[in-house]
Amino acid sequence: MIHLTRRSGQDLVLNADLIESIEASPETLVALVTGRKMLVQESLEEVVRRVLEYRRRMRAYPVPVAGIPESGAAGEAEQ
Repeated sequence: MIHLTRRSGQDLVLNADLIESIEASPETLVALVTGRKMLVQESLEEVVRRVLEYRRRMRAYPVPVAGIPESGAAGEAEQ
């Protein structure tokens, strides 16, 4: 999830996995896979930065799945 600001100034928390595309035309338009579109105050570059940071955090703290052993650096540190 990433924090953004609607054009109206209202805070928004968006599931970054639902983003299909981002356009700067000249305002930043975020299109979701659901077909919904929203204008946000952040620049295109800032939205991309926040999505990349979100994805880095998700790799750093994987969610364990029952029956599947953890692997990688996070799993080795716990052993």
